Amino acid sequence: MPDAVSDAANQGTMDVRDGFALDTAALTRWMQQNVDGFEGPIDLLQFKGGQSNPTYKIVTPSASYVLRRKPLGHLAKGAHAVDREARILSALGPAGFPVAKLHGLCTDDAVLGSWFYVMSMVEGRIFWDATFNAVPVTDRRTYFSAMNTTIANLHCLDPCAVGLGGFGHHGNYFERQIGRWTKSYDMDKDAGRDADMDALIEWLPDAIPQGDEVSIVHGDFRCDNLIFHPHEPRILAVLDWELSTLGHPLADFAYHSMMYRMPPDIVAGLGGANPAELGLPTEAEYIAEYCKNTGRGDIPNYDFYIAFNFFRLAAIFHGIKGRVARGSAASLHAEARVAAYPRLVKLALDAAEACK
Repeated sequence: MPDAVSDAANQGTMDVRDGFALDTAALTRWMQQNVDGFEGPIDLLQFKGGQSNPTYKIVTPSASYVLRRKPLGHLAKGAHAVDREARILSALGPAGFPVAKLHGLCTDDAVLGSWFYVMSMVEGRIFWDATFNAVPVTDRRTYFSAMNTTIANLHCLDPCAVGLGGFGHHGNYFERQIGRWTKSYDMDKDAGRDADMDALIEWLPDAIPQGDEVSIVHGDFRCDNLIFHPHEPRILAVLDWELSTLGHPLADFAYHSMMYRMPPDIVAGLGGANPAELGLPTEAEYIAEYCKNTGRGDIPNYDFYIAFNFFRLAAIFHGIKGRVARGSAASLHAEARVAAYPRLVKLALDAAEACK
């Protein structure tokens, strides 16, 4: 889930928060048995970022690691699937795609209370601002090209060839996703109905472009889910594979490229900015580069894919609105997301109008 919060709130580590402590003795024993070259003792910290799966930094005298685990307590079916994250890391690493090295997955709740996996710590830069304002203006295009090439390379991988042929459903991605989020919207009575959202739900199913494609999709490919080399426009690792599956590559690309229309206070975006003045490619140039990287001529129904993604995000924020109304919203940023909901719906409608 995207968080519109400051860099300082997201970056780095902190002491482990109350209620998130781990049994370091049990973790040490597990790592001795499962992680090649591991030597204790360990020092445990927690990452500040707003991951739905609690994420820790394990520091040892010779190396650092990252541990991601399921939250404790009752969880929705299919949620917080750290085993799926571990599976895709183990598949993509040997294929040469930039991910952290997986060291092991634990599905025994008796060890730490919930499933977890451990991967290598990748040191580098994370950009929380889509303008890449920490990079010289003359270098920013090369960083955007690195993002473009990386997501294109992901979509060009053969899922079966890398052992992910059964990682998700094949085909009818948009029908399934529109149905899923429509059902979520319809069921949440506490959030109320919205005439614009109703109009999108009526329009989307009949607007799905003909033809179908299946590729590995990340589901949340944004600049702040990427680790860049400390000094070069090169991606060392793609993070946060929780939403990854088999899906339509153009849905995945449009989710990434909707940064051009996304208000920066909602999610890292360029909405309202002039890319050329910032030294960045325009939206049209970025689309053309992706087409070149994937061997496409163009993307005729691009605005549909943008409308779909803003609708999907609006449906997620609608669910948060319902939880706020019920008093069960846990996130500190829930109220801000509720306030952003109408703007997401409007952005979806704008893209839908461009299709007509």
